[in-house]
This record gives sequence, structure tokens and C-alpha cells, in this order.
Amino acid sequence: MSIPRIASYPLPATLPEPRVAWRPEPGRAALLIHDMQQYFVDFYDADAAPIPALVGHIQALRAACDAAGVPVYYTAQPGEQALADRALLQDWWGPGITASPEAAPVIAQLAPRDSDTVLAKWRYSAFKKSDLLERLQAQGRDQLIICGIYAHIGVMTTALEAFMLDIQPFVIGDAVADFSEDEHAMALNWIAGRCGVVLATNQVLAALAPSAALPASLAALRSEVAALLEVPASDLLPDDNLLDYGLDSVRLMMLAERWKAAGAKVAFVALGEQPTLTAWWALLAGAR
Repeated sequence: MSIPRIASYPLPATLPEPRVAWRPEPGRAALLIHDMQQYFVDFYDADAAPIPALVGHIQALRAACDAAGVPVYYTAQPGEQALADRALLQDWWGPGITASPEAAPVIAQLAPRDSDTVLAKWRYSAFKKSDLLERLQAQGRDQLIICGIYAHIGVMTTALEAFMLDIQPFVIGDAVADFSEDEHAMALNWIAGRCGVVLATNQVLAALAPSAALPASLAALRSEVAALLEVPASDLLPDDNLLDYGLDSVRLMMLAERWKAAGAKVAFVALGEQPTLTAWWALLAGAR
């Protein structure tokens, strides 16, 4: 038996209610990008739901973790595995990724950076046959933010084992994907009812954002946006189109969530439709 071809389905618009009041904290959390290897993503249509939104949400989570000093981990199955290492996985899934070792790398949009840690994945849980627990403990991290694929297999078992190791698991409901919409929903409901908290991407972005404060002037807005775009503030003129400076949906989402946390009701869509400092300053003034 191998992984089935996966039909398109939408990411969930509503998520199960949490049973506990846990929230991610930048000083306690680590991000785990789970099994986003080309081999596993290839079972979907890369241009159809849920993949484009899934990848965008994971990019936003990674960027927010970078900004907050949250360490980023990946799991990735080795492209070559001896039968003794695959063990029971061989009976359930056949040769799996070992039949296509060229597809073992993480997809290009999420390729690990030098600052990230990539763990060899040998079993459903990211903790099995790895030093993930020891690494988290060495960094003083007792929360794990989990995104990636597949929700009802590796994501769910990793969340359960984190719970049993006294690490608070947060599964990001619109930043995981599964074999089907039903299995996706089942996994989120099971986790939320037994071992973890299911959150949306925008909730995590808000939780990891720096202490919320709105820019007090157009000059302060320019400095904040310039820092996000990694360009000198002097390069940005009030009516410049910020798309020309590298503004993308990930950074736009981070700004929208940051300002929302500070009390400004500014819509993501409105910011994208008017990508200039002048327009944003007017929107912020009207939303205070």
C-alpha cells in the first residue's frame, strides 16, 4: 500500500475550541515544519487547495518565528533507508520515499536555511529515534508549534508525544494538510480534545508579534515597514508602491496581525489594495 493520490479540498475556516488556555510564547516555543518534502507534497495538485495556502501560511509562521527569535526545526525522511530502518513502515506503505530519493528535499518554497535544524524522520512521531527532545530542553523550550503534513499521521502523533513529554503542542489548523477534508477535521478535533491546542496562523502571528504598538507618525510607519522589507528607510517615499520593494503576502499578513494586536482594525485586503505608506497611514489613522 502506498499513499493515495489526494483530491483538492479547502483548509478549514473554523477550528475546534481549545480546552486549555495555553498560548505560544516567543521565549518558550519552537516551530516544527513537519515532512514538507517534495515526495509527500507531490501527492497533491500543487496549484490547487490546500497547497498554495498551506505553503503561504507556513512561510508566514517561519518569518514570524525568525522575527521573534523562535528556533525552527524540520523533519525529513532520508531518501535512502535500509529495510531494518524502515521496519514496520515497509509493511504499511511499501518502499515510500526510498523509491524516489530525488524527491526527498523539502520543497523549494520552504527550503531550510543554515540557521534551521533538520531532523531525520524515522517514525510517525518526530521524537522517535531523534534528539528533538534533548534539543528543546537544551534551548529551554517547552512549547512546540507544529505545521506541515500529514495531519492525522505524523502531525497528530508528534503532538501526542509532545504532550506526554510535558511539551505544550500547538497544531496550526490552517497550516497542516491531510489525505482528505474529513481526516484533516478528525485530526484537529482529536488533538484539541486530548492533548493540544489548535490555532489558526493569524493567532500564532499575533501571539509571537513584539509588544503591540501602532506607529505614532508617518516617519515611524516608514521605519517599521523598511525594517520588515530590509531596506533603508530613506529609500521609501510616501507614495512608492511597496510591492516594488519586495512586499509579499507573508509580510503583509505579519503587519496586519501586528497592527490588529495593537488595536487597529485594518484589513489584510485593504493593505494589499493600497500598498503605499500614505494610504496605510490614512488607514491606520481611521482605525485607531
